[in-house]
Amino acid sequence: MRERRAIAPISETDPGIEVDDAYRISRAFMGLREAAGERVIGKKIGVTSPAVQEMLGIDQPDFGFLTDAMWCRDGVVDTKGLIAPRAEAEIGFRLNSDLKGPGVTPDDVLAATESVMACFEIVDSRIQDWRIRICDTIADNASCGVFILSGDEVPVSGLELKDVCVTVTKNGKFLSEGSGASVQGAPENAVAWLANTLGEYGIPFQAGEIILSGSLVPLADAAAGDVFRLSMPGVGEAEARFA
Repeated sequence: MRERRAIAPISETDPGIEVDDAYRISRAFMGLREAAGERVIGKKIGVTSPAVQEMLGIDQPDFGFLTDAMWCRDGVVDTKGLIAPRAEAEIGFRLNSDLKGPGVTPDDVLAATESVMACFEIVDSRIQDWRIRICDTIADNASCGVFILSGDEVPVSGLELKDVCVTVTKNGKFLSEGSGASVQGAPENAVAWLANTLGEYGIPFQAGEIILSGSLVPLADAAAGDVFRLSMPGVGEAEARFA
């Protein structure tokens, strides 16, 4: 990971790998990051939208971990630390109370949400040429690279998250648009899935954590010099500058 060296798909080199095996790999590598001083500050949900699933040939969501080192607070993405970055526009959640599955509902998620925000997730693949199946992306921390949050956070009360819209531009030109409905019908549905899945693995889901709920738009390739902007009326704006 630190060497920026992509590897062959694990699903090809170890065709018998199962989802549980892939999550064990993901958690083992996260343990190495924590041992190096990084702090887990949240979770991310991957491949939630039909558009992204079709693009990547994947048929189910997955999850990964966010650390403080992944947060680009100034909006500048250092491409020298990435392999094959792609930008996604998402709705982020900040929890105000713990969630513990099984049995968590979308209404439980909204009740446990302190605020939401607009965000870019910059996904990255350590698998050669993004040739991933579900176990490849799970083992790769759900293909998480870095993320950027909008400066503002807004209360979730009064928002119908499935109707929240986003427009994304790349280098000043329209790129894509989407809505919260593309994330499993509504982003809170995806977060409920995450809470219940974490419960199966005995992983805590705690107050204060940041949750990236999945992309509202198709992934977009990014390179040094690119500038992405998103506008999410009623929620916020964000900018990702690739250096």
